[in-house]
Amino acid sequence: MAEAVTVIVPTFNERDNVEQLVRRTAAALAGFRAEILFIDDSTDGTADEVARVAASASLPVRVIHREHNTGGLSGAVVLGLREAAHDVCIVMDGDLQHPPELVTAMLSRYARGDADVVAASRYIGGGDSAGLGTTMRLGVSKAATAITKAMFLRRLWRSSDPMTGFFLVNRARIDIDVLRPQGFKILLEILVRAGERHDLRIAEVPMAFGTRQHGHSKASLRQGATFLAHLARLRFGKMGLFALIGGIGAIVNIGIMWVLVSAGTDYVLAAIIGAAVTIIGNFVLQELFVFRVERRDASRLWVRFTASVSFNSIEAALRIPVMAWMVEGWHISSVLATAISLVVAFFARFLFHALVVYAPRRRGKSDAIAEPATDTAAMRVLRAIDAEAMRPGEL
Repeated sequence: MAEAVTVIVPTFNERDNVEQLVRRTAAALAGFRAEILFIDDSTDGTADEVARVAASASLPVRVIHREHNTGGLSGAVVLGLREAAHDVCIVMDGDLQHPPELVTAMLSRYARGDADVVAASRYIGGGDSAGLGTTMRLGVSKAATAITKAMFLRRLWRSSDPMTGFFLVNRARIDIDVLRPQGFKILLEILVRAGERHDLRIAEVPMAFGTRQHGHSKASLRQGATFLAHLARLRFGKMGLFALIGGIGAIVNIGIMWVLVSAGTDYVLAAIIGAAVTIIGNFVLQELFVFRVERRDASRLWVRFTASVSFNSIEAALRIPVMAWMVEGWHISSVLATAISLVVAFFARFLFHALVVYAPRRRGKSDAIAEPATDTAAMRVLRAIDAEAMRPGEL
């Protein structure tokens, strides 16, 4: 019997593509027990168009419309994986740049029984990335692929195109609950994070990436920044992303000090100014990228800001005299002393933010029964170190 399959199509304002996509996909799946599941975030009536087309389609077609675009396209795919009627799922975009006819080749390759994931690749023999359009987009795509593979050599060495959005995955072979969808690159998330339980076997089929039929590209500088933040989170965990932001802040701090000292400012005053600028900047970046999920259950924004700034100010007030002592006592440069003190202070800052600033608000008395009987500060520290520092399985 032919493999049962769910085709998951995340959509955003792509109603003009629905009829053609369903018709071509249904033709490619003739002889298979299959369904098409749209996960829709549109504001143009795409969900209504799916319902209209479903009435006359030759296979079951469903649509789930999300009121809140949680996790972006990746969040839509994760919802589709949960709601799919079959374990074998094919994910494809709704803009027709992914040729629906290729699903037959993907299922044929999967039927050999030696793969858990079958990806449609633009970068193997027979593949084509012309649909990316401009030379700039092609260059960015290739550079992002190279960087990603370099960061996850063991898990991605068999994948030529881990950034593709067109792939087949056996839902039973992955742990959906560990997925933390962010942005567009859901296959990368699956291969790196959801494959912890099993070493996922990857196979590929060539894809000629088509030109966009209707709609507009969602690529932007913001999406690029989201991807880089997601990549850092996958590679190094939350602590690594915190360190990345702290590293940026440290560079800015040292740069401010260098400029001010070169202009004749006393190095202690320069250090205070540099610390003030980077404390506020780091808080903003932490809110946006490191603790964006935790902040939903944490204290109010002004409480988080006050706690973060207060701790960092106290830390700076203690760190700057130590830095001054190193300059005067060890006779090293003020810039080097600042760099050393920033590295030493990193772990204290991370633990304070993870355990205090972004800790969940206390529950009411009615929820007290759900709280653990004992939960000491030492236990929370150990759990935080274990969960955040040891989560990446590659290091």
